[in-house]
Amino acid sequence: MKTSLYTYLTEILGEALVQTLYMIIVPTIVATFLGFIMAIILVVTKPKGLKPNKTVYSILGFIVNTVRSFPFIILLVALRPFTRLIVGTSIGETAAIVPITIAAAPFIARIIENALNEVDEGLIEAAKSFGATKLQIIFKVIIKEAMPSLVSGITLSVISILGCTAMAGAVGAGGLGKVAITYGYQRFDDSVMIYVVVTLIVIVQIIQSAGDYSYKKLK
Repeated sequence: MKTSLYTYLTEILGEALVQTLYMIIVPTIVATFLGFIMAIILVVTKPKGLKPNKTVYSILGFIVNTVRSFPFIILLVALRPFTRLIVGTSIGETAAIVPITIAAAPFIARIIENALNEVDEGLIEAAKSFGATKLQIIFKVIIKEAMPSLVSGITLSVISILGCTAMAGAVGAGGLGKVAITYGYQRFDDSVMIYVVVTLIVIVQIIQSAGDYSYKKLK
């Protein structure tokens, strides 16, 4: 009985774990790229930025704040037509990547923006005095100095994305969230719920440990 239970859980959790990692890795890469671009624009166009532009700063800031204000579960449902347009379906882990990315990008943008804004203004002024271009200041001064905070912020974002994958599993996506709902909650199987919770805790600990290690190295 123990062997069959172990095999049963291994088969279910093994596939679900791969699906969850897929829904974490792809949105993290895409959302970080988009968030990085938005953060750079916000930092550069802010009132005391390298190239102030009130219109661009206000519009982009409004978009970021608006998307962030939606609870993910509502955003997940509301974006179904758009998701179907992009990937051809609104069900499954590939479909879940679209709303997860859209939800994560503004969150990551604000985290990156805050990290970049923490850079000492004196360093930026010093770079200007040495004749550095705006691109050099952005990439060789601001981003370089903010790197530890960026890593710490992205680590937090990855853990948040993991939470989104669990919610996505409740409305048609795969992954550990679906296993917890379908096999654990609906079938009243406590063993499945326990294994899912333990698996999620292990994933979070690995992500956080990797982020802490990288932060210390960069610091």
